[in-house]
Amino acid sequence: MPSLKELKGRINSVKSTQKITKAKQMVAAAKLRRAQAAAEAGRPYAQRLSAVMASLAGKVSGSAAPRLLAGTGADSKHLLVVVNTDKGLCGGLNSNIVKAAKIKARELQAAGKTVEFYLVGKKGRAPLKREFPTLIGDGFDTSGAKTPGFAEAEAIANELIAMYDAGKFDVAHLVYPTFKSALAQDPTVNQLIPVPAPTNALAADAVVDYEPGEEEILEELLPRYVRTQLFGALLEREASEQGASMTAMDNATRNAGELIQKLTIQYNRSRQAAITTELIEIIAGAEAL
Repeated sequence: MPSLKELKGRINSVKSTQKITKAKQMVAAAKLRRAQAAAEAGRPYAQRLSAVMASLAGKVSGSAAPRLLAGTGADSKHLLVVVNTDKGLCGGLNSNIVKAAKIKARELQAAGKTVEFYLVGKKGRAPLKREFPTLIGDGFDTSGAKTPGFAEAEAIANELIAMYDAGKFDVAHLVYPTFKSALAQDPTVNQLIPVPAPTNALAADAVVDYEPGEEEILEELLPRYVRTQLFGALLEREASEQGASMTAMDNATRNAGELIQKLTIQYNRSRQAAITTELIEIIAGAEAL
């Protein structure tokens, strides 16, 4: 049984931890409002861009289609772009993303495809490397930026497009969390390259003519679409990270409070037992005299 001094030290230690988790919860709550607003503001732009692309892609086919839209003509080499966080203490967010990436990788391998991982963020590297030690390729470190933005998304997109043009993969899939609420962040797997032909074309009553031409516009628009998808994934990751962190720290704070209560009861019982023992010894000694 622990001594009173050990119990007192443990109570003080848990109280210090509770102060830290409470502070981190408040910081995450403050950051969540900004991150959620940014993620929600970026979704209409991505949807509108997809609609414009659908209108353009419907008029381009065959050899006239850009390579980012038409593909390489093969489907054997797949790249999984996994977007994890750079920091921990956010519950099961990273493990859920890694789990979705593993499921997708096994599906592709079962279909006879070769798989390689491109990792964005630090936290997904270790668990994926344990299971797929030879399949971890290049990656991008976003820890240097206070809040990853379009510049980081553009750098990632440029590197992926260069790898695609060099023939290092035929199809790239983007694995990232989609922010629903502070309690729910769903892992999402979407095809990134070649750009899937969208189905939600712009509804228009009049015939639209493009200048200089659909092919030339798509040549410029397709890389921007890839950058926009990656930018949206980074925004969703930031909102998901703050939401998961706030929830995890709230649970940790409440668990610390419950542990403090249990330790305090144990401390009071031990202290009362020690006082009772001392009184018995004093009374017994007085009666002996």
